[in-house]
Amino acid sequence: MTGPDRVVVVGYVPTPRGEAALAHGIDEARRRGARLVVVNSSLGDALVDEEYVQGAAERRLRSELTASGVPAELRQPVGRDVADALGAAADDTGAELVVIGLRRRSPVGKLVTGSAAQRVLLSVDCPVLAVKAPPGREEGPPAEGL
Repeated sequence: MTGPDRVVVVGYVPTPRGEAALAHGIDEARRRGARLVVVNSSLGDALVDEEYVQGAAERRLRSELTASGVPAELRQPVGRDVADALGAAADDTGAELVVIGLRRRSPVGKLVTGSAAQRVLLSVDCPVLAVKAPPGREEGPPAEGL
């Protein structure tokens, strides 16, 4: 049975790291008897943002959430930084866990661009589970984000 106040928040992007975060988030929500809140945000360029799910990708995600059997909600804020959007969702829901996907970054890349994952770790008041894509499914050189 799902507890009314139990929430797991997942930062989702349609990439191997996002799929890993979603899979772990579903598992954690199921294990905890919690509701799942999936956050997929865009800074405002949603029409051209490849990490903002729309159309067939959004339908596939919603179908996957339904098939999981876990009560789930998809939030797609536009105009917010991903770290801010995840922090707001965690605060709004009183989340007991935030799940994010990490990508490999070079030390110079971390220094120059900063890290959305680091901002999430420092800004939310609940535990954060950071996961990586399975070996062999890592992504290429990153832009800013999780």
